[in-house]
Amino acid sequence: MSEERFPISVTVNGEPHRLDVPARLSLADLLREGLRLTGTHLGCEHGACGACTVLVDGASARACLMLAVQADGRSITTVEGLERAGRLHPLQQALADHHGLQCGFCTPGVLMTLVELLDASPSPSEAEIRMALAGHHCRCTGYQGMVEAALSLSGGAGTDR
Repeated sequence: MSEERFPISVTVNGEPHRLDVPARLSLADLLREGLRLTGTHLGCEHGACGACTVLVDGASARACLMLAVQADGRSITTVEGLERAGRLHPLQQALADHHGLQCGFCTPGVLMTLVELLDASPSPSEAEIRMALAGHHCRCTGYQGMVEAALSLSGGAGTDR
């Protein structure tokens, strides 16, 4: 017996999709396997590491915890949707400039969280940036470069230390 499938309409990185998806398919698996957008990484698959973070209607969400059927009628932005006309998003460039990425595994989720933060609060403090990053596990960078990258785009908010 095959699993029941449901029709959904979802916009991913500005492109509309009409799909029939299994009831238990995660949004992460839909993005990675169904749409071949492999920038959304799967780490813990429990929502703790943050590697699978995407924007759903502009708000960050753990794609490993969200079912694809829950995305019906919604707009999803993945890391692939950040670049425009072949140019990196300013935050992607800032992470490179401030050594805020190393192995890159956590980077897509970190980017999506910081994009959400900077969209909501164009001049966040260092403490606000660190709070936003608290839901991400990075074993390489120590976070300082990520914080400096976000601060460089924050309109001169400076540090809180």
